[in-house]
Amino acid sequence: MKLAADLQAFAERLGHGFKRPELLLRAVTHASISAPSRPDNQRLEFLGDRVLGLVMAEALLAADRGASEGQLAPRFNALVRKEACADVARELDLGAVLKLGRSEMMSGGRRKEALLADAMEAVIAAVYLDGGFEAAKSVVLAHWGGRIDAVEADARDAKTALQEWAQARGQTPPAYAELAREGPDHAPVFTVEVRLASGEAARATAGAKRQAEQAAARALLEQLEAG
Repeated sequence: MKLAADLQAFAERLGHGFKRPELLLRAVTHASISAPSRPDNQRLEFLGDRVLGLVMAEALLAADRGASEGQLAPRFNALVRKEACADVARELDLGAVLKLGRSEMMSGGRRKEALLADAMEAVIAAVYLDGGFEAAKSVVLAHWGGRIDAVEADARDAKTALQEWAQARGQTPPAYAELAREGPDHAPVFTVEVRLASGEAARATAGAKRQAEQAAARALLEQLEAG
Protein backbone atom coordinates (compact mmCIF):
# COMPACT_ATOMS: atom_id res chain seq x y z
CA MET A 1 0.00 0.00 0.00
CA LYS A 2 1.21 3.49 -0.86
CA LEU A 3 0.17 6.52 1.15
CA ALA A 4 -1.82 9.27 -0.54
CA ALA A 5 0.06 12.53 -0.98
CA ASP A 6 -1.62 14.25 1.97
CA LEU A 7 -0.85 11.36 4.34
CA GLN A 8 2.72 11.14 3.07
CA ALA A 9 3.18 14.84 3.79
CA PHE A 10 1.71 14.33 7.26
CA ALA A 11 4.10 11.42 7.93
CA GLU A 12 6.97 13.72 6.99
CA ARG A 13 5.72 16.40 9.39
CA LEU A 14 5.40 13.72 12.03
CA GLY A 15 8.93 12.49 11.42
CA HIS A 16 8.29 8.80 10.83
CA GLY A 17 8.49 6.77 7.62
CA PHE A 18 5.88 4.03 7.80
CA LYS A 19 6.84 0.53 6.71
CA ARG A 20 3.18 -0.41 7.17
CA PRO A 21 1.24 2.59 5.79
CA GLU A 22 -2.10 0.95 6.59
CA LEU A 23 -1.43 1.69 10.26
CA LEU A 24 -1.37 5.43 9.61
CA LEU A 25 -4.50 5.21 7.49
CA ARG A 26 -6.28 3.44 10.32
CA ALA A 27 -5.04 6.00 12.83
CA VAL A 28 -6.68 8.85 10.94
CA THR A 29 -9.96 7.00 10.28
CA HIS A 30 -12.79 8.13 12.55
CA ALA A 31 -15.61 5.82 13.59
CA SER A 32 -18.06 7.93 11.57
CA ILE A 33 -16.63 6.54 8.32
CA SER A 34 -15.33 3.12 9.34
CA ALA A 35 -16.51 -0.16 7.83
CA PRO A 36 -15.51 -3.85 8.20
CA SER A 37 -12.95 -3.33 5.46
CA ARG A 38 -11.83 -0.01 6.96
CA PRO A 39 -11.41 -0.22 10.76
CA ASP A 40 -11.48 2.98 12.80
CA ASN A 41 -8.86 4.35 15.18
CA GLN A 42 -10.51 3.63 18.54
CA ARG A 43 -8.36 0.63 19.47
CA LEU A 44 -5.23 2.49 18.41
CA GLU A 45 -6.29 5.45 20.55
CA PHE A 46 -6.44 3.13 23.59
CA LEU A 47 -2.91 1.90 22.93
CA GLY A 48 -1.48 5.29 22.05
CA ASP A 49 -2.68 6.78 25.32
CA ARG A 50 -0.59 4.19 27.19
CA VAL A 51 2.47 4.66 24.97
CA LEU A 52 2.32 8.43 25.42
CA GLY A 53 2.00 7.98 29.17
CA LEU A 54 5.08 5.79 29.39
CA VAL A 55 7.17 8.16 27.28
CA MET A 56 6.08 11.15 29.37
CA ALA A 57 6.70 9.39 32.69
CA GLU A 58 10.18 8.37 31.60
CA ALA A 59 10.97 11.83 30.25
CA LEU A 60 9.81 13.60 33.41
CA LEU A 61 11.91 11.32 35.63
CA ALA A 62 14.95 12.05 33.49
CA ALA A 63 14.28 15.80 33.40
CA ASP A 64 14.09 16.22 37.18
CA ARG A 65 15.79 13.46 39.14
CA GLY A 66 14.99 15.10 42.45
CA ALA A 67 11.24 15.56 41.94
CA SER A 68 8.81 13.77 44.22
CA GLU A 69 5.80 11.79 43.02
CA GLY A 70 3.61 14.66 44.20
CA GLN A 71 5.50 17.05 41.93
CA LEU A 72 5.68 14.69 38.96
CA ALA A 73 2.00 13.70 38.88
CA PRO A 74 0.55 17.13 37.97
CA ARG A 75 3.28 17.69 35.38
CA PHE A 76 2.45 14.31 33.85
CA ASN A 77 -1.26 15.11 33.76
CA ALA A 78 -0.59 18.44 32.05
CA LEU A 79 1.42 16.74 29.30
CA VAL A 80 -0.90 13.82 28.49
CA ARG A 81 -4.34 15.39 28.85
CA LYS A 82 -6.58 15.88 25.85
CA GLU A 83 -5.79 19.59 25.50
CA ALA A 84 -2.06 18.88 25.08
CA CYS A 85 -2.68 16.11 22.55
CA ALA A 86 -5.04 18.33 20.56
CA ASP A 87 -2.49 21.17 20.55
CA VAL A 88 0.15 18.86 19.06
CA ALA A 89 -2.41 17.61 16.51
CA ARG A 90 -3.10 21.20 15.43
CA GLU A 91 0.61 21.95 15.07
CA LEU A 92 0.91 18.91 12.79
CA ASP A 93 -2.29 19.84 10.93
CA LEU A 94 -3.65 16.38 11.69
CA GLY A 95 -7.21 17.60 11.18
CA ALA A 96 -6.55 18.09 7.46
CA VAL A 97 -5.90 14.36 6.89
CA LEU A 98 -8.65 12.88 9.09
CA LYS A 99 -11.05 10.50 7.37
CA LEU A 100 -14.52 11.51 8.57
CA GLY A 101 -18.09 10.64 7.78
CA ARG A 102 -20.19 13.34 6.16
CA SER A 103 -22.10 14.28 9.33
CA GLU A 104 -18.92 14.58 11.37
CA MET A 105 -17.27 16.61 8.63
CA MET A 106 -20.24 18.97 8.38
CA SER A 107 -20.23 19.53 12.14
CA GLY A 108 -16.61 20.71 12.14
CA GLY A 109 -15.00 17.44 13.17
CA ARG A 110 -11.58 18.46 11.85
CA ARG A 111 -11.42 21.15 14.55
CA LYS A 112 -12.98 19.29 17.48
CA GLU A 113 -10.57 19.05 20.39
CA ALA A 114 -11.61 15.58 21.58
CA LEU A 115 -11.50 14.16 18.06
CA LEU A 116 -8.05 15.65 17.38
CA ALA A 117 -6.70 14.41 20.71
CA ASP A 118 -7.99 10.88 20.12
CA ALA A 119 -6.52 10.81 16.62
CA MET A 120 -3.16 12.03 17.91
CA GLU A 121 -3.06 9.16 20.39
CA ALA A 122 -3.96 6.76 17.59
CA VAL A 123 -1.10 8.11 15.46
CA ILE A 124 1.33 7.49 18.33
CA ALA A 125 0.09 3.90 18.52
CA ALA A 126 0.53 3.51 14.77
CA VAL A 127 4.16 4.61 15.06
CA TYR A 128 4.66 2.22 17.98
CA LEU A 129 3.24 -0.76 16.10
CA ASP A 130 5.18 0.17 12.97
CA GLY A 131 8.58 0.90 14.48
CA GLY A 132 8.57 -0.10 18.14
CA PHE A 133 8.83 1.86 21.36
CA GLU A 134 11.98 3.78 20.45
CA ALA A 135 10.37 5.08 17.26
CA ALA A 136 7.28 6.18 19.15
CA LYS A 137 9.43 7.77 21.85
CA SER A 138 11.38 9.70 19.23
CA VAL A 139 8.20 11.07 17.65
CA VAL A 140 6.63 12.00 20.98
CA LEU A 141 9.72 13.76 22.29
CA ALA A 142 10.11 15.64 19.01
CA HIS A 143 6.64 17.14 19.35
CA TRP A 144 6.26 17.32 23.14
CA GLY A 145 9.86 18.24 23.97
CA GLY A 146 9.26 21.95 24.40
CA ARG A 147 6.27 21.24 26.58
CA ILE A 148 8.32 19.01 28.85
CA ASP A 149 10.91 21.74 29.28
CA ALA A 150 8.27 24.38 29.97
CA VAL A 151 5.83 22.43 32.15
CA GLU A 152 5.34 24.27 35.41
CA ALA A 153 6.63 22.78 38.64
CA ASP A 154 3.05 22.78 39.84
CA ALA A 155 1.05 21.93 36.73
CA ARG A 156 -2.31 21.20 38.29
CA ASP A 157 -5.10 22.18 35.95
CA ALA A 158 -6.40 25.65 36.73
CA LYS A 159 -9.89 24.57 37.82
CA THR A 160 -8.45 22.15 40.39
CA ALA A 161 -5.97 24.73 41.65
CA LEU A 162 -8.71 27.35 42.03
CA GLN A 163 -10.98 24.95 43.87
CA GLU A 164 -8.17 24.07 46.28
CA TRP A 165 -7.50 27.79 46.81
CA ALA A 166 -11.14 28.32 47.75
CA GLN A 167 -11.34 25.26 50.00
CA ALA A 168 -8.18 26.29 51.84
CA ARG A 169 -9.98 29.51 52.79
CA GLY A 170 -13.20 27.84 53.84
CA GLN A 171 -15.11 28.89 50.74
CA THR A 172 -17.53 26.89 48.65
CA PRO A 173 -16.23 25.67 45.26
CA PRO A 174 -16.01 28.27 42.46
CA ALA A 175 -19.16 28.71 40.37
CA TYR A 176 -18.93 28.65 36.57
CA ALA A 177 -21.54 30.25 34.32
CA GLU A 178 -21.82 30.25 30.55
CA LEU A 179 -22.43 33.88 29.61
CA ALA A 180 -22.57 33.51 25.84
CA ARG A 181 -22.30 31.08 22.98
CA GLU A 182 -21.66 32.60 19.58
CA GLY A 183 -20.73 31.47 16.09
CA PRO A 184 -22.03 28.58 13.96
CA ASP A 185 -22.74 25.13 15.42
CA HIS A 186 -19.61 23.65 13.87
CA ALA A 187 -17.34 26.35 15.36
CA PRO A 188 -18.91 27.77 18.52
CA VAL A 189 -17.22 30.30 20.79
CA PHE A 190 -18.02 30.19 24.51
CA THR A 191 -17.68 32.96 27.07
CA VAL A 192 -17.56 31.69 30.65
CA GLU A 193 -17.35 33.47 34.00
CA VAL A 194 -15.98 31.94 37.18
CA ARG A 195 -16.90 33.52 40.52
CA LEU A 196 -15.83 32.88 44.09
CA ALA A 197 -18.10 33.16 47.11
CA SER A 198 -15.96 36.11 48.24
CA GLY A 199 -16.88 37.99 45.06
CA GLU A 200 -13.76 37.77 42.91
CA ALA A 201 -14.51 36.82 39.30
CA ALA A 202 -12.93 36.46 35.88
CA ARG A 203 -14.11 35.73 32.34
CA ALA A 204 -12.60 33.96 29.35
CA THR A 205 -13.56 32.98 25.82
CA ALA A 206 -12.58 29.82 23.92
CA GLY A 207 -13.78 27.44 21.24
CA ALA A 208 -14.82 24.79 23.78
CA LYS A 209 -16.68 25.27 27.03
CA ARG A 210 -14.13 23.29 29.04
CA GLN A 211 -11.30 25.37 27.60
CA ALA A 212 -13.12 28.57 28.48
CA GLU A 213 -13.64 27.35 32.06
CA GLN A 214 -9.96 26.51 32.39
CA ALA A 215 -8.94 29.86 30.95
CA ALA A 216 -11.29 31.73 33.29
CA ALA A 217 -9.95 29.80 36.28
CA ARG A 218 -6.39 30.55 35.23
CA ALA A 219 -7.19 34.25 34.83
CA LEU A 220 -8.75 34.39 38.28
CA LEU A 221 -5.78 32.60 39.86
CA GLU A 222 -3.43 35.14 38.28
CA GLN A 223 -5.67 37.93 39.58
CA LEU A 224 -5.61 36.48 43.10
CA GLU A 225 -1.85 35.99 43.05
CA ALA A 226 -1.29 39.54 41.81
CA GLY A 227 -3.50 40.90 44.57
